[in-house]
Amino acid sequence: VQLQASGGGLVQTGGSLRLSCAASGFSFDDYTISWFRQAPGKEREGASCIRRSDGYKYYAGSVRGRFTISRDNARATVYLDMNRLGPEDTAVYYCAAGVVRPIQSTWARPGAYDYWGQGTLVTVSS
Repeated sequence: VQLQASGGGLVQTGGSLRLSCAASGFSFDDYTISWFRQAPGKEREGASCIRRSDGYKYYAGSVRGRFTISRDNARATVYLDMNRLGPEDTAVYYCAAGVVRPIQSTWARPGAYDYWGQGTLVTVSS
C-alpha cells in the first residue's frame, strides 16, 4: 500500500498550487481520501475530503472557497487545487485513505484513516 503525495513547494501569497496523491496497492475506489495538513508546532488538521461512494466533498472552514479536492479513479489519484494561498497555509500536507464512517463527523480525524502518504511541504511567503 502506498500513497505518494507531491506538488508542494514555495509560493508567494495569493498564489496557487496543485497537490497530487497517487495511490497503489489497494482498491482505491473503495476508500475515502482526504488531505490533512500540519503546521510547525500544531496538530494535524483535516483540510478536505472526498467521499468514496459518490465523490461528495468536505472542506474545513479555513480552506472552503479557496481549495478544491477532486479524484480520478481511473488514475487512482486525488488532487487538491489550492488558490489564494496565504502564510497560514504553510504546512506539510498529507493525503490519507480510509473507510471513514460516519463520514460527516469523522472525516477530519486522523485516527479514522488506514493509510497515509509521506507528506509534501507547502511554504507560502508573505
